[in-house]
Formats: sequence, structure tokens, C-alpha cells
Amino acid sequence: MRADYHIHSNFSVDSKLSMEEIILRSIELGLDEICFTDHVDYGIKNQYVDKQEVDYPEFIKEFNRLKEIYKERISIKLGLEFGVQLETMHQYKEDMKKYAFDFILLSCHQIDNQELWLYQYQESRTQMEYNRGYYEYMYKLVDLFDDFSVVGHLDVIKRYDQKGVLDDEHVMDLIEPILVRLIEKNKGLEVNTSSYRYNLPDLTPSTRILKRYYELGGRVLTMGSDTHKIENLKDHFEEIIVQLKEIGFDELYLFDKMMPSKYKI
Repeated sequence: MRADYHIHSNFSVDSKLSMEEIILRSIELGLDEICFTDHVDYGIKNQYVDKQEVDYPEFIKEFNRLKEIYKERISIKLGLEFGVQLETMHQYKEDMKKYAFDFILLSCHQIDNQELWLYQYQESRTQMEYNRGYYEYMYKLVDLFDDFSVVGHLDVIKRYDQKGVLDDEHVMDLIEPILVRLIEKNKGLEVNTSSYRYNLPDLTPSTRILKRYYELGGRVLTMGSDTHKIENLKDHFEEIIVQLKEIGFDELYLFDKMMPSKYKI
């Protein structure tokens, strides 16, 4: 069983891939299940985009059309990646009342409307300040928001650190409470395979974070390629599964109507 649970189609502002193109390539790669997780980041406007939101009716219409066509060849799940901020949390809660999703990634791409990937949040802070500030903010999101399945790319701040990757030692006192809260809420973590594309020295989240999650009793893990280009699909899955098994994980998770179920790896 192989499932890719982080995929962006052209319903995201940063991907040009059609859903059907993704489905056909996923079948070629031998994936058993995929989940579309297009971006919804409310309130964001910068020099590149006016908004980062999906057209819900069209998104769901196209999803349902293709799910029916390919139902005998691959399992397809409906998800989104919520780029939540404290002040936009209520908007996502309303969305969840209107639409029936299988899976939701909770991600933090911005803090106080300052984009991490544009280095806006980092610009006026020291490396220690923006790293610790990110995890402090992430804890608040995990603590206060319930409408999600797993946290996406937990240590994503490493991706956007022009001063180099800060050792986890300096932030584990902030990361551990996040892991504990996830376990308390029966939520999980995503293993995001884009760590290879970003030339990071470790997995995302790092091996140390994954080990601590396991030691604390955390078991709910999904794997996602964070696909924006067709070559990203199922990227480095087999190598990472070996590393997960070395930590102790022998299962990953699928979701259906927000309910988790595990499968052997």
C-alpha cells in the first residue's frame, strides 16, 4: 500500500497540474491512494498573488467527476491544506461546516500576515527569535483549532532559514508540547518528502522530532510529496519508509471523512 497525501493541482495558485494529469501519473507510479490538498490561505495578498484560495464549487465538481471515472483504478480522497492564522481560524471552521472533506492538513505559512517563504516574518528577527516564534505560534494553532487531520511539514521554518538550519536542540522545549497536544487530540504528523527537493539535511519533520513523537506514543503519520510539479509525486517514498521503520513506525495512515485508518508499510 502506498498513498500520497499532499498534492497540489491547478486549483492551487502555485501549481499548473490538472487533477487528471496527477491521477494518471499516480496510477503509473503504482500509488493505491492519493489525496488532493490544494491551498487555502485566507487573507493573504503579496506581490505574487491576490489570494490563495480554491474555488470550492469547481474544485469539488472536478474532484467528483474524476473520482467516478477512475474509481476502479485508484482511490482518490478530497482534502485541503489550510494555511491557518489565528485571525483567520473562524473562516476555516465555517468551511468545514459547509463541505465534507476526507482530510485536512494544518499548516503555518504566515504569521501576522507575514509570509515565511518570502522571509517577511524572519526579516526583523534573529534566527533564534523567528524559529522559536514559529513554534510558539504553531502550538497555539494546534491547541485552538480542531478541524484538521495532521500537521503539515511541522518544521517548515527550516526550509526558509537563510541563516542555515537551527539545531532542534534549541527548540525542542517548544516542539514537544506540540507533539503532546497532537497526541491528546488524536491528531497526527505529516512526513513531507520535499526535504530532498529543498536540500535539507534531514527529514521533514526531522528524525529527532519523529523519534520523540514515537517515544511519546504518537503513531498517526501520513506521507506526502507536497507535489507542485508532476515529477514530485511519490518522491523518495521508499527511502523514507526505511528510515521510519528504523525509528519504530510500521504503519502509516489514510483518512476517510476525517476518520483515520492505518495500513502496514
